[in-house]
Amino acid sequence: MPTWLIIVLVVLLVLAVGGVIARSMQLRRTQGAFRTRVEQANHDLAEAAAADRGWDRATLEAAARRFCAERQGAEPSELLLVEVLDRPGTDEDQAIFQIDSEGRRQHLTLGRQDGEWVLEALE
Repeated sequence: MPTWLIIVLVVLLVLAVGGVIARSMQLRRTQGAFRTRVEQANHDLAEAAAADRGWDRATLEAAARRFCAERQGAEPSELLLVEVLDRPGTDEDQAIFQIDSEGRRQHLTLGRQDGEWVLEALE
């Protein structure tokens, strides 16, 4: 095997290994920001879906806070709409919130009954 071919192969191997190492370092550095952007996008999407279907965000949040206060004795420190399920008819609709209360993260599911938001689950 010619010497120049060995040199070219070694250089290509060093470049490939260096590229893999650099890419993995870059992914580790940006992973937190990427996850934050994805969570924000999911949140924005859920809000847009709620607004698009005519659901009043203030009414949803007020119901979620009220049910939290009734069940836990205090309103949540953070309330985040994470999913909207708009099924045919209004009695099948659901809004799912992620709540942070007293250091605990839970999911609160609201459903509709006769046009009013009711508590379905707090897990």
